[in-house]
Amino acid sequence: MTTTTDSARLDFYQRAPGVYQPLLNAHIAAKKGLGDDVLAELVLIRASQVNHCAFCLDMHIKDARKAGVSEERIYLLNAWEEAGAHYTEKEQAALALTESVTVLTDGFVPDTVYERAAAHFDEPELAHLIALITTINMWNRINVAVRQPIGSGA
Repeated sequence: MTTTTDSARLDFYQRAPGVYQPLLNAHIAAKKGLGDDVLAELVLIRASQVNHCAFCLDMHIKDARKAGVSEERIYLLNAWEEAGAHYTEKEQAALALTESVTVLTDGFVPDTVYERAAAHFDEPELAHLIALITTINMWNRINVAVRQPIGSGA
């Protein structure tokens, strides 16, 4: 059983500043290159759900609201496939790719998932989407490992 505290196990971002800033820069560049804040926040929330990162969920749900994502779409994101009518085809393709890149249990991203995303994103957008998925997975893994407290601002 995990426990929550008001402080992280390790002040990772102070102890590894050479990791923090480049990761932040990559994350910002990926999100900017994607050019769609709503889509980006949906991807960031979904990966954070899969990775059980409460810190990132808290942050990105707030950011999604600021970007104009409805409460209904936020609440249904964990079941986006079943609630497909609430998400565009492009969003669904991005969410499928997010899950596939986040959970590499089969050791690869299936061609069907990649091709579905490639049908909705040009190559620069697709590259930025993959970069965004990759950076949120790194943020999630760091924050889960050190038990970064919700709302702590890392």
